[in-house]
Amino acid sequence: MTPEVVLDIFREALWLIVSLVTLIVAPSLVVGLIVSIFQAATQINEQTLSFLPRLLVTLLVIIIAGPYMLTKIMDYTNMLITNIPMVIG
Repeated sequence: MTPEVVLDIFREALWLIVSLVTLIVAPSLVVGLIVSIFQAATQINEQTLSFLPRLLVTLLVIIIAGPYMLTKIMDYTNMLITNIPMVIG
């Protein structure tokens, strides 16, 4: 097992993590920005008004994109398991 193989596996794992986290967090950030603009315009400073929409959007994204994310994780795991002989020797 060479350092290049280890770095390649690590790079692919990090890219998968970043892409899946971005898929979850980006809609929440957009909703948070919209709610913050609304709060600034109306001068309403209610904490739950900021928290609840972001929570609901995050849950909705996880429900909708969950099968896709699980498929990506399973594909990566299958690739790792399939390539064990190549990585070892």
